[in-house]
Amino acid sequence: MRRLLGIALAASLLIPVGVAYAAPNDGVPSWAKSTNLYEVNVRQFSDNSKFTSVTKALPRLKKMGVNTLWLMPIYPIGKKNRLGSLGSPYSISNYTGVNPEYGTAAELKALIKATHAQGMHIIFDWVANHTAWDHPWIKSHPDWYTQVGGDIVIPPGTNWNDVADLNFDNQAMRKAMIAAMKYWVTNFDIDGYRCDAAGMVPQDFWEQATTELAKSKKLFMLAEDGSSTNLLENAFTANYNWTLRPALKTVAAGMGSESTISNIVENQSYLYPAGSYPLNFITNHDENSWNGTVQEDYGKGENAMAVLTYTLPGMPLLYNGQEVGLDRRLQFFEKDPIDWASYSSSGKSRTAMYTALNSIKLNNPALWAGPAGGSIRFLETDSYNVMAFVRTKGANRVLTVINLTNTKQVVTVPFTAGSYYLLGATKATKLGKSVKLTVAGNGYVVYSSKR
Repeated sequence: MRRLLGIALAASLLIPVGVAYAAPNDGVPSWAKSTNLYEVNVRQFSDNSKFTSVTKALPRLKKMGVNTLWLMPIYPIGKKNRLGSLGSPYSISNYTGVNPEYGTAAELKALIKATHAQGMHIIFDWVANHTAWDHPWIKSHPDWYTQVGGDIVIPPGTNWNDVADLNFDNQAMRKAMIAAMKYWVTNFDIDGYRCDAAGMVPQDFWEQATTELAKSKKLFMLAEDGSSTNLLENAFTANYNWTLRPALKTVAAGMGSESTISNIVENQSYLYPAGSYPLNFITNHDENSWNGTVQEDYGKGENAMAVLTYTLPGMPLLYNGQEVGLDRRLQFFEKDPIDWASYSSSGKSRTAMYTALNSIKLNNPALWAGPAGGSIRFLETDSYNVMAFVRTKGANRVLTVINLTNTKQVVTVPFTAGSYYLLGATKATKLGKSVKLTVAGNGYVVYSSKR
C-alpha cells in the first residue's frame, strides 16, 4: 500500500486537483480510455463452470454496458499440494493449456470471438511469479525456480504452499514465460493481461514482456499491485487502487470526511506516471472470498462507494455478482456457483444502477481514464456532512454528491448552469449555478452532461 504524502487539498478554493496527464503511451489501445472492467470467476459464474455459460451471458453483460471482461486464470490447475478439492486457479500446471473444468480450447476461442463480436474486449489473468508443483518446468528446468539449500521453495514471505517460486535471474525462464504470454495473444487474440502479484516480479521482466508483446498487438496491461508506481512507467497502464479501498470503507462507516478521499486523489495525481491510472473497486475475487462481502465492508454505503469508483479518476471494476447484490463469500477452492436467478428476483439487484454508471462512464469524456479524462475539482458546500466534486473535460461535466452520514442531508452545491441528466434519468434537467439537493442517508446524487 502506497504511503501518502499528506498534502492537503484546497477544496474550499475550488482549486482543481493536478490531474493533468501527458499524452498516453502509443502502446495503449484507444478503447481502454473509456472502458469498465468486469471480472469473471469462471468456476463460480455458472452451475457448470463452463466457458459456454459465459458466452451465453454476453448479451446481458453488453446490455448492462460492460466493455471489457477479465477472466480469472483459465489454465490447468496443479494437483500436487492442491488446496481444497479443486485447487486455486492461481496454481498453474501449464501456461498454454486450458483447464478442462471450464471447457475446451475451441470453446474458449468461441467465447473470445463472441466477446469481440459484441464490441467488447477480453483480458486474461497471468501468474508469472510462481507455478504449480507439477508444472513440467519443475522436472525439466529446476534451475528456473528459486532454491534454498538445493530445494525449490514457495514464494518467500507467503503461505502459498501449493505453488513454487520462479527464479527471474534465469533468462531462459523469462524467454519461455514471454513466449507463453505471446501464445494467447497471437493464437487467441486476447486484448491484454491482468498480472497477478505483479510487484513480486522484477520490474525489468514486465518491461521486457510488454515490449515483446506490443510487437503483436496493442494490449491493456493491469498490475495487481499498489506498492510502487515504477511498474507504471514502462510496463503497465493501470494498477490496483489499494489506497482507495480502505478509504471507502472508512467513509462508508461514517468515520471519514472529504479529505479522506481528496488527499488520495491529489497525491495520486502527482505520483502516477503520465498516461497511467488506478483501477477503482469496492470488491474483487480476493476481497470477496477472504475479507468479506460488500455488505460486510460498506453496509448501507455500498452503492455510494460504488458510485465513487466510477466517478473518481481511474477505471472502474465490477466483480461478477456485484450487479445483483451478491451477499456471500464465494469459496475459493471449491465449487460455489452464483445463484443468478435467486439474486435477480430478490429485489436487491443493482443492475439498473451499474447500467447507468457504465453509460455515463462511456458517454462522458470527463470520466475517462488517464490523459483522456477530465480534471477533478472538490467543491465547497454548506454542509460538512456532504462531499461534492465535479469532473470536467471541455464542456462536458459530471457532478457527484455523496452523503457522508446515515441521515438525510439538504445541501447547496455550486455548479455550472446547464442541462444535465440525473443518474438513470432519460430526460435532462436544467440546473443553475447553485443547486439545492436533498441526499438520502448514505446516498448519492450524480448529474452528467450526457446519459
